[in-house]
Amino acid sequence: MIRLYDYLDCPFCQKVRVVLAEKDLEYERIYVDLRKNEQKVPEFLKLNPYGKVPVLIDDDVVVYDSTIVNEYLNEEYPIPPLMPEDSAGRARVRLLEDFCDNSFIPPAGMVLAEIHKPEAERDAEKVRRYQGEVGRVLARLEPQLDGKEYLVGEFSLADVAFAPRVLILHQLGVEVESRLQNVQAWIARLRERPSVRALTL
Repeated sequence: MIRLYDYLDCPFCQKVRVVLAEKDLEYERIYVDLRKNEQKVPEFLKLNPYGKVPVLIDDDVVVYDSTIVNEYLNEEYPIPPLMPEDSAGRARVRLLEDFCDNSFIPPAGMVLAEIHKPEAERDAEKVRRYQGEVGRVLARLEPQLDGKEYLVGEFSLADVAFAPRVLILHQLGVEVESRLQNVQAWIARLRERPSVRALTL
């Protein structure tokens, strides 16, 4: 039985839940309350010495870091495939996922952190700056999507990486520019996938 150590709003945990749903895998969710620092208790640190979620246990295999977890799941449970067959395609997926993890998720998280503060404590300039960074990432995806339904053609781990924060663009106060028609169509397709839609339930 697969077990996932999970935190509901963590985009990295959400990435893994999308892949589990895409592959129709049953699993047990074990809630780790980050607000109570449950990821820092000794029992959890034995699973992941970095003290971060997600952690996936599949029988006696322990895997952490969402990117590594998702590649493990894709190799262990290959249907449906979420990586291209060719090495160049797989490299593109990994580059896009890395771009997402380092350039899209952090500024989105900074916007969330600010808007959850009491209004008097919010830094409006910081919010605008990070909203702008999110918008610039979306603009860079526009040519990637030219003539394609998804980032590398077929739905892949690259799309999975972006999905959690793409779902909450409205909450972040980020509107996709009208000129980014490829991005708008891609977001609409992401929202229609049952695996992604399940994140909002």
